[in-house]
This record gives sequence, C-alpha cells and structure tokens, in this order.
Amino acid sequence: MVDFVGCGPGAPDLITVRAREALERAEVVVYSGSLVPEGILAMCGGARMHDASGMVREEITRILADGARAGLRTVRLHDGDPSIYGAVREQVDALAAEGIESRIVPGVTSFLAAAAALGTQLTLPGVTQTIILTRVERRTEVPERERVRSLASHGATMVFYLSVHLLETIVAESLAGGYAPTTPAAVVYRASWDDERVVKGTLEDIARLAREAGITRTAIVIVGDAVAPSSYEFSRLYDASFGHGYRRART
Repeated sequence: MVDFVGCGPGAPDLITVRAREALERAEVVVYSGSLVPEGILAMCGGARMHDASGMVREEITRILADGARAGLRTVRLHDGDPSIYGAVREQVDALAAEGIESRIVPGVTSFLAAAAALGTQLTLPGVTQTIILTRVERRTEVPERERVRSLASHGATMVFYLSVHLLETIVAESLAGGYAPTTPAAVVYRASWDDERVVKGTLEDIARLAREAGITRTAIVIVGDAVAPSSYEFSRLYDASFGHGYRRART
C-alpha cells in the first residue's frame, strides 16, 4: 500500500489529522521539493526522505514500489490536494500495474486557503453559485472548450492554478469572455505560509499590481464579483421565512 497524502496549502496546522498520522508512521517519503514546508517535513520523523523535484516519473514510481514491496509504510507527499493538478492518476495507475494498491488522503487545496486570506465567500447568493478551477495553457495544453474566454462567459468565480506568470493572458481572455474591466480580481501568493501576500484589484489593474509586488509564481489568481462584492443576497437557509426539516418557517 502506498499513501498519496495531501499536505494542505502550507501552514503545518492546516494538514488533516489523517495526513499527519500517515506522515508520523511513514518509513519512506517521496515529497514535492520546495512546495512542502519544513514544518510538515518535520512530521515525518525518521523516514527515508526523497525529494522528487529532480526526479522523473519512473524514478518516483520505483521508490514507491520498492518501499511498498519491502513492507515499509510508504508515502507520496503532495502539496495541496493530490487530486488537483497533482499527477496522482498516473502514479496510482503505474503502481496498480505492478500489483500495488494506493490510498489517497485529501488535503486542503490552496484555493481554499486563498479564499480565507481574502476573507471572502466564493459562492454568494445573488452573485454566483459556481466556482471554476482551471489553468492557462502554456506547455500543458488545455482543451479548446476549456479556454479562458469560453469559461469566462459564465460570469462565475474563476480560480487559476499555475498561471500567475500568465496574468496578462488571464486578463485579456477574461475580458474577451465577457467580464467587465471593473470585475474584482486577486492574487494570493503562498496562501497560509509565513510569507503570504495578498494583492487585490480589478481586471484593469491586477496584472500591474502583481508585477509591482514581484509575484511571478506560487500564487492563486481569483477573478469574479465574489472577490469583492458590491452587493449580495442573504442565505435563505437562515431566513425566518424559510422552513426545512429542522426548523419551521417563522413568518
């Protein structure tokens, strides 16, 4: 058995209990280089540590497979959540081809830590009920139907991973897709880390503001009215006129 463990956005106290227990028991750990903070690596105790940042796919798989076959508690430690841009599918399949089972331990993904840093709610009644998670095409292709201008036509909250270095493209494509120039936008650098930085603006100026802040990587970009809403509706769930299985309507 190999555990694929999400370490969360960065802050050691945002790792899940299950993930921490897996690290404390681990005897072999392959981790995602500089993306995992020292405070979380320290939870691994006396495990044999392998930095995956300089490895290719086959080397990572070999370490994981060898550890599992030797009966050692083996962990592949990912930043954030393994299922969000984590290349976990190909690793799980490679191990399965060798008869080795896997378990995925979810982590708090970084867009949630970014929303917390902004002190906002990304799904607001009367504003949007949809969050789109995506990235801008560069070396990794994006299907034509998922291009930014197409997704932007929904007017939902858009969250961009691995794309802050292409912020000008995000802005241009978001505008082409229908967002107004005054649409709120934010860049959150290393959400929940000690050196976290938050830049807020609109599609008109967010690229300049992020550039002036020197943010070119390891950041989440969020676009949409929910970032800084001018107005919104209250939740019906807690409205006196709204009844449900645990409370009768009072008016």
